[in-house]
Amino acid sequence: MAELNLKQITDKLNNEFTGDTRKLVFWYDEKAEFEDDIDTLDISNAKIYHLEKDNQFYTKYFLERQDTATNYLIYAPFPRPQVRDNHLEDVLLYSKQFFADRASLLTVDLGIDQKYKPVIQKYIKFFGAKDRTQKFYDLELENFTKESIEVALMSVLCKTKIAFFDEVVRVILTEGELDDNKFLGEFEKYDLLEPFWRLCEEQFGYTDVKPTLEKLVITMFVTYTQRYLQGELPQAWKSFASYKSGNIIAFLDSLMNNVLYREQYNELSSYVARNLQAKTILESYNPEVLVNCYTFEVIDEILIAWVNDRLLNEDIGAKLNNLSIPEICKDRRKRHFGEQYRSEYHMLESAFHVISAAKYQGKENFKDISKQYITADYKIDQQYRKFYFNYDQLSENAHFEKIRDLVENIYTNEYLSKGVYSWNQALSKEDFASALPLQRNFYSKYIQPSKDRVVVIISDAMRYEVGQTLFAKLENDEKCTPKLEAVLSVLPSYTRLGMAALLPHKTLELTDDSRVLVDGMPCDSLKQRESVINLYSPNSRCIQFDDLKLLKKTELREVFTGMDVVYVYHNQIDARGDKLNTENEVFTACNEAVEELFALIKRISTNANTLHFIVTADHGFIYKRDKLQETDKIIHLADKDAFVNRRFVVSKDALFDDGIISLSMGEILGNSDSKMVSVPVSSNVFKVPGGGQNFVHGGSSPQEMIIPVIDVKVEKGHADTRPAQIVLVSMVQKITNLISSLDFIQSEPVSDVIKETSYKVFFISEDNEKISNECIYIADKKDNDPSKRIFRLKFNFKNKQYDKSKRYYLVAYDEKNDVEVLRHGVVMDIAFADDFGFGV
Repeated sequence: MAELNLKQITDKLNNEFTGDTRKLVFWYDEKAEFEDDIDTLDISNAKIYHLEKDNQFYTKYFLERQDTATNYLIYAPFPRPQVRDNHLEDVLLYSKQFFADRASLLTVDLGIDQKYKPVIQKYIKFFGAKDRTQKFYDLELENFTKESIEVALMSVLCKTKIAFFDEVVRVILTEGELDDNKFLGEFEKYDLLEPFWRLCEEQFGYTDVKPTLEKLVITMFVTYTQRYLQGELPQAWKSFASYKSGNIIAFLDSLMNNVLYREQYNELSSYVARNLQAKTILESYNPEVLVNCYTFEVIDEILIAWVNDRLLNEDIGAKLNNLSIPEICKDRRKRHFGEQYRSEYHMLESAFHVISAAKYQGKENFKDISKQYITADYKIDQQYRKFYFNYDQLSENAHFEKIRDLVENIYTNEYLSKGVYSWNQALSKEDFASALPLQRNFYSKYIQPSKDRVVVIISDAMRYEVGQTLFAKLENDEKCTPKLEAVLSVLPSYTRLGMAALLPHKTLELTDDSRVLVDGMPCDSLKQRESVINLYSPNSRCIQFDDLKLLKKTELREVFTGMDVVYVYHNQIDARGDKLNTENEVFTACNEAVEELFALIKRISTNANTLHFIVTADHGFIYKRDKLQETDKIIHLADKDAFVNRRFVVSKDALFDDGIISLSMGEILGNSDSKMVSVPVSSNVFKVPGGGQNFVHGGSSPQEMIIPVIDVKVEKGHADTRPAQIVLVSMVQKITNLISSLDFIQSEPVSDVIKETSYKVFFISEDNEKISNECIYIADKKDNDPSKRIFRLKFNFKNKQYDKSKRYYLVAYDEKNDVEVLRHGVVMDIAFADDFGFGV
């Protein structure tokens, strides 16, 4: 910038010294702004003479006696003396005086209308440093007004790279302290405090005799609250409410919704809440007034307490503003503080569904019971699982102990107790084989008919409701086409027998010494199972999930190449649930199992040219959080050779007890076995030593015996990818210049999953008229550091009349599919060049 000023001076001076007549030009540089630069001027037809305060007589003698032919620029780094003190005054009468104050030069160089020169002069101290001046130039303002100049000066001091007042305020509030703010300190140094507070009044309606940032922030949050509070503001807050609510709402929305500034919003919100005693005051309000307000974290705490209280009273019909409890929980999770209370809202939503089962009524016959379970009742087990999964995520759950007790009581005593009893009453009297397909026919029903390669994934203890969660996840994937069916497991519903039932076989038996045989062959180990499958499908193999996940891409492909059938054994749920020290982690294991199985299917389909998968389980499970009481344990009188487990006894003779039913093993396995399997008619267990007791399987219940079979076809193609997204970073609600620059961020680095794409970004009117140039951005940044993915785009707007009462929009379209990915509303407040004569 300094170089540009010196060139202007040089050109102007050289113009003064044209012609053959001798010329003297005096330059009184009042503030000595150019003292360091004067000798660098390239004056082609004159010499530079340095005037000093005490050499005026000599100068007069030199110019009028010694050298009367040469042109001279007489430079004085001080103000022109008063006439009576100026011994060169008579020389000045026949000479010229040159003026080159920095304000004049800046005005000319920047193309600022002369009527705004006083504005530049007022803040000339700001331009005393070259780096500040250069940063002002770098903002590339197009239209200059008093406001735009002042905002630009503030922007430089706040180190923003775009000149928007919202961005200035954002930096001041989020990067400095509210008390003794460093940016306001800089504003005061350069006489910008008064303009700052004036613009706060114009933009946000905040005015005060002694304005402070603390009161400005309180005004913003109170005004925002007033907009969404469905009732009157607290009396003590009313004086803070602003009449410019629209601008404040737009500003705070941008702050809370911007991924870069959410934490700063939270800090400001917390500060205001403390100072206004928001918790105490808002707790006195009817929660219905608060349900659509998202200003303060305390509002979520109040609503969570209300939902918790309603559920404790089993008031499942309770509503706020016509929203049910699940709708309230879903809505609040999407709002600003929803992420912080995600577990609480999920937990309470699940509690609602479990508590809704307090008056559970099951069916009577086995077929209807089975149908009701796979269409409706499984959801109760699912919500119970989700309740505890989220309950366990809470760092402090003391407030929810009573709701936990209620959920546990209803699930165990109302739903599980009734449901399992009805199931077993019907099972003992009816032909169970006609209600559901049998697990022991799995291979012949699902695998044998397949004409393409099929991968069978058996997830140990993945009960039906967990399978349904996986099914829903697969269904949401556009490349997957899943079908979900239910089959009835063998009984006892335990691992060795369930795994055997899933193998191809003609005969399936449980020997008197409790060995499981398939076609007379053992099948406990991976190698033994592979041998069995090879008899029916020579091109087949078995592999553990844990071994498979360690393989590289080429090694993974080799596993499946040339195979017709591959059995993959996955053990996440049972491995965690079957151990005393980890059984309470079983619901976490269920979530992890779903994610692992989904990822496995996607990985194999992408890298191993395999597109058909069938996911199932050997058995399900029952889990209850509360420890079993002695009254929940059944003392059995089985003979010493019996095969005894917590949930079943296999013996020569049936066990007789009011709480037990017995079924023929021959009927279950489709053979002539005369042994009997005896199981509790409830969720109780047989009294046996050792191990955990909250997680059990092997018995007879829908939870243990109804098994998912998910048949998945994957569309051939590349791995699921998505384009790199872009997000507006700049806090801008109003455009004031015909040329404006905005900052954006590429939200994620380009990777195997996040793919490079290009965007066209421009502004439009409400009527879809394009009002700016079209910027193209190629989203190809791979940096993990978000700050390195920030980029700037410059927009040139049409020089036309804009209506400040209408909305205009910044939009972005993915060039590959022409889909709109971003829309941000702004007000256009640009002076029309043709009306006012500001050149473009």
